[in-house]
Amino acid sequence: MTPSSFAKRLLDWHRQHGRHDLPWQEDRTPYRVWLSEIMLQQTQVSTVIPYFIRFTERFPTIKQLAQAEQDEVLHLWTGLGYYARARNLHKAAQLICENHRGHFPTHYDDVLALPGIGRSTAGAILAQSLGQRHAILDGNVKRVLSRFFAIAGWPGKRDIENQLWEQAEHLTPDQEVASYTQAIMDLGATVCTRIAKSCEQCPVNTDCTAYRENTVQDYPSPRPKKTLPVRSSVMLLLRDHNNHVMLKKRPPTGIWGGLWSFPEANCNTDGQALHKWCADNLAVEIDSACTGTPLRHTFSHFHLDITPVYARAINPAQQVMEHTDTVWYNTLEPDARGLAAPVQKLLDTHNEIIAGETL
Repeated sequence: MTPSSFAKRLLDWHRQHGRHDLPWQEDRTPYRVWLSEIMLQQTQVSTVIPYFIRFTERFPTIKQLAQAEQDEVLHLWTGLGYYARARNLHKAAQLICENHRGHFPTHYDDVLALPGIGRSTAGAILAQSLGQRHAILDGNVKRVLSRFFAIAGWPGKRDIENQLWEQAEHLTPDQEVASYTQAIMDLGATVCTRIAKSCEQCPVNTDCTAYRENTVQDYPSPRPKKTLPVRSSVMLLLRDHNNHVMLKKRPPTGIWGGLWSFPEANCNTDGQALHKWCADNLAVEIDSACTGTPLRHTFSHFHLDITPVYARAINPAQQVMEHTDTVWYNTLEPDARGLAAPVQKLLDTHNEIIAGETL
């Protein structure tokens, strides 16, 4: 099959069966496409849609995003995961205002230089918003091309990825690039899926090597399995007389960088050890503490087993809702702070406990 025939079949299929009503398709500015591409990294469309709508309502322009406090940006990202994406998005908006007068750059190298934007994302932004000819290679496209050309091997390996990029560049047409880019992503998302149950509906199945050889499920090769290590953390849900909970801001980089979390006690939670730790590290005396139900949160490279410990402060420091790295957080009237998903889950449990005590 020639590249032009491949593109034509995809475009014809997409006009009838593709997705045309996604919110970022309504006004395909570089900013909106950029935001959608970042949110869609390792995240499903159905999950992204409400986040995208809320984010663009609050920050309709790059300038407004650049001027926002990082806490508010992370707050709107809470629950979406991979928070480095939000930090990079915020930093990139500031750089665009500094270096491009608030206008999203239109040259590929300038886009690629922005934090959080790789080769495929840069191509997707410029192709979909400006019609520039750039190939893309997100996870859906990797799956389509791996099967179509029967390219064995895990796509995360450099040599396999290079083969896929070569084919992606070869197939990308000179015309209708925006539609083609959306078409090949939609094909991977809706037809050429991981379970591959819809091959008969694929517009290029007759020329797909894996389909002809009945080996579709062999491609792409899975990531080599490895046992994820397990780490543990004791998170202290410490509340004051107002039932506000102490939160501490995490360092700007690393796991949950810039988000608000609970103090993590690196001591035995039995006996006097926890009392001493709170006095030494938080300048707070506590009454008796109790351990809650453990919670496991899985990152891409390790499991985190969280043990929540509930305690009440006897002499809480007066840092209520101040702009410091430690605050007493009103869970019933929360403000705009970025919270990791397990932290929000534990706060919800805390509210249930408080509600039970007031009945």
